[in-house]
Amino acid sequence: MRTTRRRIAAAFIAFALCLSGIFGASALVPSQASAMDIVRCTGRPNSDDDKTTIMGATQSRITFEASVAKDEGVSELTLHIPDGTTFGTDDLQLTLLTGDDLMTRTEVAYDVAVDGQDLTITFDEPIMQEGNLNVIVYDVFFPQAGGEMQVEATYKLASGAEKAIEDIPVISVTGISATEALSQWLSEQSWVQAWNSNRFLRLFFDPTILVTSFPVVLNGFFMSIAVVAVAFPLAIPLGLALALMRLSKRAVIRGIATTYVNLVRGTPLFLQIYIAFFGLPLAGIDIPNFPLGVVVMCMNSGAYMCEIYRAGILSINKGQNEAARSLGMTRAQTMIYVILPQMFRIVIPNLTSEFIVLYKDTSLLAAVGVMELVMYARTIVASTGSITPYIVAAVFYLVITLPLSKVTRHLEERVRGGRKRKRAGDVAKEVSHA
Repeated sequence: MRTTRRRIAAAFIAFALCLSGIFGASALVPSQASAMDIVRCTGRPNSDDDKTTIMGATQSRITFEASVAKDEGVSELTLHIPDGTTFGTDDLQLTLLTGDDLMTRTEVAYDVAVDGQDLTITFDEPIMQEGNLNVIVYDVFFPQAGGEMQVEATYKLASGAEKAIEDIPVISVTGISATEALSQWLSEQSWVQAWNSNRFLRLFFDPTILVTSFPVVLNGFFMSIAVVAVAFPLAIPLGLALALMRLSKRAVIRGIATTYVNLVRGTPLFLQIYIAFFGLPLAGIDIPNFPLGVVVMCMNSGAYMCEIYRAGILSINKGQNEAARSLGMTRAQTMIYVILPQMFRIVIPNLTSEFIVLYKDTSLLAAVGVMELVMYARTIVASTGSITPYIVAAVFYLVITLPLSKVTRHLEERVRGGRKRKRAGDVAKEVSHA
């Protein structure tokens, strides 16, 4: 009985030792590494402003590099290019880097096949050397919208086994606008290249900068319109008040208005802007750029409107004032109900001209950092070295000034025509009374 137990115990111990030997041996065997592991996957930066940015819809390239284990026999490599990305294969470059320092370049014979977004590279002879396989894909255009571009890769061994390469880093691509994409497309056109070969045309009328600067300068156009849209209506009552003060019989009131008008009209608007934007902060008065710009433009325009109104009021026949007073109307009633309505009809052409001048004078606000037309254009000029953005800004000025100039001429003709008809009517009355 004891012998049987001893035999069972000995067998159990032997079995346990056998198992421990098997597992111990397997623990000493290192796990097999992959035949290919990612080293890097990058795109070439293509931004003129930032040397690290990769932009969509702009020519770039993909550099894919993976390590190859020794004697694995890699026979095929397939790269799945991100969806929406176009690429070329004519200039595909493939190099095997070997040696301890990976500086030995070995050319590898291969064939290329493209199936949709899959770029398959088949090697004439399986790669048995240890090293890094470097693949450069040229003429790459990532999607215009940009995003995180993930390249996927699989490889085949001579044995037929197929495996995927893990942990490939993504390529961050910055999206571009439709105008930037159009500019990129134009830069590749032969007629644009021929056009820009002329230095004058390239500096003043570069089509590629024209389309990109248009939406940027458009923001400045809206800012200029906003300044005028607020300043001009405020200048109308200010100018009228100053005109009435200058016509006042009280010397003090007349002197205040006269001094203000002479100071504003006698100094450059550019100087007034500098005093407001740099003098007030030194005095401890901080006002945001937009409202401060509106105030300066309003006060300047009000002084010029004052003279327009005053000339219009003085152009009204004094007989109308006397007739109104003879009917029992007060001086204020005469001014409100008789003089001013006629005056406004006379000065409308001049007010339209003042609006044009005010709109053009908003360009001076660029000197103090207000982001209007000229400021946006100047920013682009500084980065591109082309005068084209200034031409775009000029077009935006002309869009407003040319139609208004025509309106002004039309109003002036109507006013002159009305005066002629009125004089003819007066002559007819005199004849009939005679």
